[in-house]
Amino acid sequence: MIYKHQRIVFWVMVGCIVLMATLLFLERQRGRERILSLATQMPLDAPAASTEPVTLDLANDSDGSIHAEQRQMALPVEMNARVRALLDQLIAEYSLPGSTHPLQQGSAVSEVFLLPLPVVGYTANTSAPARVDGESPASTPVAGASPGTAAVNPGGELAVIDLRSTFVNQHPSGVEVESLTLLSFVGTLHANVPQIEQVRFLVDGQPRETLAGHADLLRTYPSRETATVVTAGGAQ
Repeated sequence: MIYKHQRIVFWVMVGCIVLMATLLFLERQRGRERILSLATQMPLDAPAASTEPVTLDLANDSDGSIHAEQRQMALPVEMNARVRALLDQLIAEYSLPGSTHPLQQGSAVSEVFLLPLPVVGYTANTSAPARVDGESPASTPVAGASPGTAAVNPGGELAVIDLRSTFVNQHPSGVEVESLTLLSFVGTLHANVPQIEQVRFLVDGQPRETLAGHADLLRTYPSRETATVVTAGGAQ
């Protein structure tokens, strides 16, 4: 036997279900109409990104040299992303047909970390001419007040480059080819971000002994070690 109040509760529940189904159907229709209206609108032109001159230290396997060449690039404002974009462009150059230092195409860098360093014996070079791109001036070695004393105003940054294992595992093996890759990375960073004084490498966030069996990835690379031969590279 079904009591009257049970029938009332039942029909109230049925009414609520019908009402919710109706509301869901109407909301779905309104959402579909909004999507269709957006699809028919004229797309807005993407803002043009301004480019700036950058220096890429490009390796040449034929003579074991590194040449500084100029390019035009649109770079991010945030410094870590800026460094990563520079290295990605370097790998893109190496993956082109006819590259003097052929490497596999693809992203090589997973992440970049820039850490302030109390670099002993270095300070900002205030006598250097101002850079038109607004970057910080390079730092230069200075003598301390006494032997073994750090500079009064130490400066510089450590760049920690976290390489992808997919890039490392595909890298050609050999003392020279591995060293050229690392030195071109270091030189490119120093040329465009002169406050970078030292560079270290990780692979998937972990230390690794070598790049592909030879070049040391456990050491810290001073950016000043990279000797470059300036050539008249064309802008892209």
